[in-house]
Amino acid sequence: MLQATETIWMNGSLVKWDDAKVHVLTHSLHYGTGVFEGIRCYKTDGGSAVFRLREHIDRFFDSAHILQMELPFTREAVTEGVLETIRRNKIDACYIRPLAYIGYGAMGVYPKDNPIDVSIAVWPWGSYLGEEGMQNGIRVKISSYSRPHVNATMVRSKTTANYANSLLAKREALKDGYDEAVLLDTDGYVAEGSGENIFMVRKGVIKTPPLTSILEGITRETIMQLAAERGMRVVEERFTRDELYIADEAFFSGTAAEITPIREVDNRVIGRGKPGPVTKQLQTAFFDIVHGRDSKHEEWLTYVSAKQPALKK
Repeated sequence: MLQATETIWMNGSLVKWDDAKVHVLTHSLHYGTGVFEGIRCYKTDGGSAVFRLREHIDRFFDSAHILQMELPFTREAVTEGVLETIRRNKIDACYIRPLAYIGYGAMGVYPKDNPIDVSIAVWPWGSYLGEEGMQNGIRVKISSYSRPHVNATMVRSKTTANYANSLLAKREALKDGYDEAVLLDTDGYVAEGSGENIFMVRKGVIKTPPLTSILEGITRETIMQLAAERGMRVVEERFTRDELYIADEAFFSGTAAEITPIREVDNRVIGRGKPGPVTKQLQTAFFDIVHGRDSKHEEWLTYVSAKQPALKK
């Protein structure tokens, strides 16, 4: 269950959590015509800070543009809405969910002049795939469901409708005793998890699928940059499920998943069956940045309030 906070931002105003409601005939509830973001705010010694807020807001507006939804707020207004919602809920670390959806009005596939509504909710959320999984790795299976073809839906838009496919894949994996699913694209190559990008390491090379049929992950781009800065070779390249089976290491990335190691795929142990040195190094680098312990990429952090000076040791 969600851990409720005090208020939710709806169309520019903060309302009580239990009062953040929509009509049952809201268009997006019926047709999946919404776009959303997943963002995290972390606790640091300098105060609470949102990770790569600008990039997430840009992707939010890009998703809406792809669906021809003209948002009634500026990027600056939504950015401030995120920060104000965190401040008003007095929460120092949280998951952030901006959502834009076609509201109440005409029914039928074509929404005519229905309003575009925007909400922002925040709540505490720990490791998406579990602390044990974060430390020791998770078991995944290749899903019987494929990532939609690039002409079947808008794969670059973080659209609510796309996640019906993810729900089916995730449910299948859990019922079969796994922790997560890996979806193939319509050509049979590894695409991504139900809500994560995927990386594999083999013979010293880090591989991740290209942006042909996957969501352009912000954490994915972060990992690629951090790896390159550490002299690691990263390639965007298609790979098959059997190449994944013989990887030395594999891991998921995403706002919710952060960096979660994969220790097993389809009952085949990956590497030594535990997080490998590349995964662990990238995990450390990532968490040092988001918690403010490494100032190299301080531009990736947007402080909710004025940054507090670091305490002298």
